[in-house]
Amino acid sequence: MERIDIIIPVYKPDTMFLTLIERLERQNIAVGQIIVMNTEQKYFDRLLYGTSFQKEHRNLVVKHLSKREFDHGKTRNIAVQHSDADYFIMMTQDAVPADEHLVEELIRQVRQDKVAVAYARQLAAETSSEIEKYARNFNYPDQEAVKTREDLGRLGIKTFFCSNVCAAYDRKIFDELGGFVKHTIFNEDMIYAAKAVEAGYGIAYAAKAKVFHSHDYTNMEQFHRNFDLGVSQAEHPEVFEAYSSESEGIRFVLQLVRHLREKGHCRQIPHAVIQSGFKYIGYLFGKHYRSLPRKMVLRMSGSREYWS
Repeated sequence: MERIDIIIPVYKPDTMFLTLIERLERQNIAVGQIIVMNTEQKYFDRLLYGTSFQKEHRNLVVKHLSKREFDHGKTRNIAVQHSDADYFIMMTQDAVPADEHLVEELIRQVRQDKVAVAYARQLAAETSSEIEKYARNFNYPDQEAVKTREDLGRLGIKTFFCSNVCAAYDRKIFDELGGFVKHTIFNEDMIYAAKAVEAGYGIAYAAKAKVFHSHDYTNMEQFHRNFDLGVSQAEHPEVFEAYSSESEGIRFVLQLVRHLREKGHCRQIPHAVIQSGFKYIGYLFGKHYRSLPRKMVLRMSGSREYWS
């Protein structure tokens, strides 16, 4: 019988993490281990202090590491080595299954022939801003798809789009391809997806596998995130140099403004335009980080430990 494990990197978890574990254990397909790669033990202990949560969830395997040790690619690779499952699902601590069919739908997609990874649809919370709700629908529509090398001419960089917020991996293919890049500031999921596509495998978008995951970031938080995004693209020209992402960003902004106008949210348009400016400027600085002073890089990055 096929085995499915869940892997979750965690840092400063809150009660949403507890909700995530509870909902994973109510899936209509049973999961094996839930492997938690926790950064800084004190924060994890603080959340569970005085509770019997770990005793109640016997399949929870917790590995602690320091903030200095964490890396988006390496930490996930280490977690995979703790699993002998046929498939594993990468999640983040702030993604919550929308229903009991999440695991079933992800595995249904990744079981397809020559599919390396299947990623879930991300839904915005009801309390999210109209801008964030539109962004989720823009990036995660309701149509399923499998993207392959044949789609590069049509989709460009979107062919490699994949998110470890919630994604299922075929372990055999993962091992064959050498896993995630071992040191990266960001984008370990897209870098792996690009490697899979170039090797002849497909990337499945499992639109029926749904998680609630959204953030209303401030302008500066968007700047830091997109700076790190730019850095990751600059450090992996083998993936990103041939396929520009700027045109996709412009298309999003134009469609967002049109959407806000049509839905009667005109007052949010200035904020949307300003926020898009912060994202784009952060991205540009990140793409050219090698020409910037180190102190400036540290101030602009959202991942200071990466530079140590």
